[in-house]
Amino acid sequence: MPIRRLLIIAAAAIAAIAAIFYFYSNGAPAEDSYRLAKADRGEILATVSATGTINPITTVIVGSQLSGQVVEILADFNSTVKAGQVVARLNSDQIRARLDAARADLAQMRANRQVQEGMIAKVRADTEKARAAIADAEAQVARNEALLADSERIFQRQSELRSRGFAAQQTYDTARTTRDAQEAALNSARAQVLSAKASLAGLAADLQVAEANLEAVKAQIAQREAAVRQIEVDLRNTEIKSPVSGVVVQRNVELGQTVAASLQAPELFRIADDLRHMEIAANIDETDVGRIQAGQRTTFTVNAFPGRAFEGSVKQVRLGSQTVQNVVIYTAIISIENPRLELLPGMTASLRVETDRRENVIRVPNAALRWRPPATNLALGTAPAETAAAPRGGNAAAARLTEFVEAIKTELKLDAAQSRELEAALSDLRKSFAASAAEGASQTDRRERARALRREFEERIAGVLDEKQRPLFEDIRKRFAAGAAQGQAAQIARLFVPGRGGTAQGLTVRVGATDGVMTEILSGLEAGRDVIVGGGQRAGGTTRGPRFGF
Repeated sequence: MPIRRLLIIAAAAIAAIAAIFYFYSNGAPAEDSYRLAKADRGEILATVSATGTINPITTVIVGSQLSGQVVEILADFNSTVKAGQVVARLNSDQIRARLDAARADLAQMRANRQVQEGMIAKVRADTEKARAAIADAEAQVARNEALLADSERIFQRQSELRSRGFAAQQTYDTARTTRDAQEAALNSARAQVLSAKASLAGLAADLQVAEANLEAVKAQIAQREAAVRQIEVDLRNTEIKSPVSGVVVQRNVELGQTVAASLQAPELFRIADDLRHMEIAANIDETDVGRIQAGQRTTFTVNAFPGRAFEGSVKQVRLGSQTVQNVVIYTAIISIENPRLELLPGMTASLRVETDRRENVIRVPNAALRWRPPATNLALGTAPAETAAAPRGGNAAAARLTEFVEAIKTELKLDAAQSRELEAALSDLRKSFAASAAEGASQTDRRERARALRREFEERIAGVLDEKQRPLFEDIRKRFAAGAAQGQAAQIARLFVPGRGGTAQGLTVRVGATDGVMTEILSGLEAGRDVIVGGGQRAGGTTRGPRFGF
């Protein structure tokens, strides 16, 4: 082969290689100029981070109700005590002396009560005697009345006989004397009745006085008994007992120390309830408190055991709040188990409260939702990123319809004819919606009409799908129907995938839960597809092409 021809072929080859190199170095951006990640399936675990302090469920402060000198201490730091166990004693000599004096006063009052009861018995006996005397006096009155009547008859008879001259003067005088004596005896008997009755009235008054004195003595006895009981209580209070079963976490008293309880009870011991069951008072920011609910699983760590995670659950979110440096903080109570007593009161815990867990869902890195390409790198017909945002103030039903259509487009992979039919059906549906709104029907009628139009739209789309697409379409319908039943608000986001010729093609997706790194994709993107998380055209209008080995 002539040398000239070889040179021409070599020059042509060099030119072709140079053209290829120039194209890849300065031409359209290649797919490899983007940093990509795959949409995969996995778990999304949404959490709220917080800090808190580990505390016993119940902490009891044990004090003294009396002032006195501590003569015995029966519990120390970390001592396990039972409810009712004596943990310290105060000097009780003075109280015992007071108790003996009070008991002596009580015995004296009880003796006085016996004296008053004897006096009452005597007055009652005298009363019965006075009643008997009255009865006897009244009988004497009746006897004297009868004798007076008889002597009066005899005197009258003697008077008549004397006036006729048949009775002697002596007989007449005797009859008159007898009558006068019987009259005097009757008056005496009546006076005795009055005297006996007066004595009975006096005895009744004496009985009232004696009974009143007895009641006074009884009251004094009750007062002395109360004083004795009070001193007995003070004596028992010299033994300071634990009100609960637990562990002594703090001791503030020494042997021989004098405690003063004049204004308030001094704190001698602090006893924590069972440390096998504890709780954490976690500080929750007001922006996160709406996501915290009772029963949510919580994991936490403490500095004493680095790299080790403990578990608990949310017990309560307290309604009271506090403001710290213009930040509103709420307190959530986390119940934890401490079977090996490793966690101690006062430890600081770093918590993560699991507010949502989604398993086997499509997810993408959050960087894919943040990345935006330069305008020159957009695929033809792709809307700018800001136009993909969720409609502000729009109708939630319209937003769900938009998500539904986007899911159909991205998940069913429609051909050209199916896409045209979908657009036509969507256009007709929107016109029907507008016509229904213009009719001025009631809200209930409009809602029923909207459901009917939605069913017609879905049936129309199902009619143009093939056998493989219809099961997928049914899944999409069920998913969106469940979301509508739960009242889920539309959450629309925008991400980009590699397009033809190295361009970035935008997709509108519906997002769900996020854990701060990955975000759930509810619709609009299938698993396994590449998404752009970074890279793209530089400010100068070029991107670096793939690196070749020459």
